[in-house]
Amino acid sequence: MGNGSGLMSGRFRCWMLAVVWVWLSEAHLAAQVKEEPLRVSTRVVAPFVVQDGDRLSGFSIDLWAEIARGMGAEYALNKRDSVKDLLGAVGSGAADLAIAAISITSEREKLYDFSQPIYEGGLQVLTRVEGDSPSGVAAVLHDLFSPQFLQLLGVALLLILVATHIIWLAERRHPDGIVGGVGYFKGIWRAAWWAASCLATQAEEMPRSAVGRWIAIAWMFGSVVFVAYFTAAVTAQQTVQQLRSGIRGPEDLPGKRVCTVAGSTSETYLKGHRIKAAAFRSVEECFAALIDKRADAVVYDSPVLLYFASHEGRGQVVPAGQVFRHENYGILLSRGSPLRKPVNEALLKLRENGVYEEIHGKWFATN
Repeated sequence: MGNGSGLMSGRFRCWMLAVVWVWLSEAHLAAQVKEEPLRVSTRVVAPFVVQDGDRLSGFSIDLWAEIARGMGAEYALNKRDSVKDLLGAVGSGAADLAIAAISITSEREKLYDFSQPIYEGGLQVLTRVEGDSPSGVAAVLHDLFSPQFLQLLGVALLLILVATHIIWLAERRHPDGIVGGVGYFKGIWRAAWWAASCLATQAEEMPRSAVGRWIAIAWMFGSVVFVAYFTAAVTAQQTVQQLRSGIRGPEDLPGKRVCTVAGSTSETYLKGHRIKAAAFRSVEECFAALIDKRADAVVYDSPVLLYFASHEGRGQVVPAGQVFRHENYGILLSRGSPLRKPVNEALLKLRENGVYEEIHGKWFATN
């Protein structure tokens, strides 16, 4: 009995020592977080990290500022040039953590720790808008005077002319009709105005005769069909112009001049699918190669490509196909880092109180 009691007493002491050690570790971490600024590495990759002079902003920067506030931590940002540099900084102890657009992969999980996902993304293809396609007001005028648009306009005018004469014949003898009681030229103009208004779904009056009303119903139905066809034709024409390069997704990449960022998950994907690609140090170099016609497509993180397409590359590049190889981004930490728990707790609170959604909407709503 004495031996059993001693054994239990020994286990209890070990358990108490373990609890005290954990408590002291967390207390030490809390004191470290409050007293010593955390060394946070990042890299410029819009919209996650955007540089304006000496100031850094972006989704990842704003999110980390809120996480650090929730942890009660001071921090100092330092820029790196690539994901490889971020991995090296955290792995060597030169940085306490790294945040930008860092994909969580099984290979990286073997060497590092990650926070809970901060963004769900994936890969996508970006291609060049081929030809001397104008942009802005010039693009609108170009489309308005294109042969396809003029053909559709001619068909619309012909339909209006036919409907004009049919409704004029039906209404000309009705005293209260649309064209009743007036001569041919004045009446035909009234009928033409009514037919055009119906085509634009803006007609304010209806025929009075029974035949005229049946004609009106048929014309209104035909107008809806024509407007739908017209919209679809114009949209299809613009889409074909944008995808003139023949690349509509990753399946069209073999045989094309493809570029990506060295050391990225997109490079791993391309190698795994035996697609030859030039690997550049930064995505900005890839964008320059695409616009300068030294490349046919860029494969990289979808949010980065979409941001460029809607900002600096507007009118020059266009996304091709849907997002593929979905992946999550996280905050990079060293293996066994004591910062992982407080970072995750602060991140969960931001999701619960709606701050995360506000930051997300600020940087990705226009994409």
